[in-house]
Amino acid sequence: MNRRAFLQSAVALAAVPPATSRLPIFTSVEYNMLPETVAIPERFQMAKDAGFERIECPTTSDPGDARKMKDAAVAAGIQIHSVMNMDHWKYPLSSPDPAVVEKSLDGARVSLHNAKLWGADTVLIVPAVVNAETSYRDAYKRSQESIRKLIPLAEELRVIVAIEEVWNKFLLSPLEFARYIDEFESPWIRSYFDVGNVVLYGYPQDWIRTLGPRIVKLHIKDFSWRKLVAKWVPLGEGDIDWHAIYAALSDIGYKGTATVELSAGDAPYLKEVNRRLNAILENRLAIG
Repeated sequence: MNRRAFLQSAVALAAVPPATSRLPIFTSVEYNMLPETVAIPERFQMAKDAGFERIECPTTSDPGDARKMKDAAVAAGIQIHSVMNMDHWKYPLSSPDPAVVEKSLDGARVSLHNAKLWGADTVLIVPAVVNAETSYRDAYKRSQESIRKLIPLAEELRVIVAIEEVWNKFLLSPLEFARYIDEFESPWIRSYFDVGNVVLYGYPQDWIRTLGPRIVKLHIKDFSWRKLVAKWVPLGEGDIDWHAIYAALSDIGYKGTATVELSAGDAPYLKEVNRRLNAILENRLAIG
């Protein structure tokens, strides 16, 4: 969908009557959704001006840039709530090569220190990648061994390591995801649940109820798979039952942050995304 069509489709949303109860959830945007062509302070200000309360930032290894991002967040009056770890795909924690695992752990440690500097309380981690070289069994065992090495630092910095389920052929059911988290027996290992990542093989509302209090953060995006071509689509224009998502989040009493993870765009686009996110939290999103 192009920008004009996306903004015009907002008319249907405006016609939906207001809900009686809004979920007590903070709205957040991914840093990478903000235009790369503007400077760091302007990107944070755009997020604030679009109506978002919080922002999720990527691993930033350069100390100067990390400090600029902290200062920009303070100046804009927006909280950095989470760090998107960046090295877990290129250097999987489930790799059979100890050097690769250590490289990944180094990146995760940078992310944890970023979080401490920024005042964020979570670091998102993709736990493993199953492929032709790494079996499911080995990915499970190796990733847990690797992540356990991060727990002492996470506890010291008081930053939660939040495990996300992604399209990595791993943690393919809510029961297994819950067990995987529980086996760490640590309050510093929780779930970062992505609503859009499970729709091809499950129902997000089922995952939410199964994971329950293990969920520390949410990613929000929409997905369409019933019209022959599977693709990411704007919020409310896919096949996710947002009313069911609202009910599940209400049932478990979730009170954290929901971060939209979509394509980048300009100021009007970001404002419309924020409006749709708020409509989800108010149980009145009826596009699609």
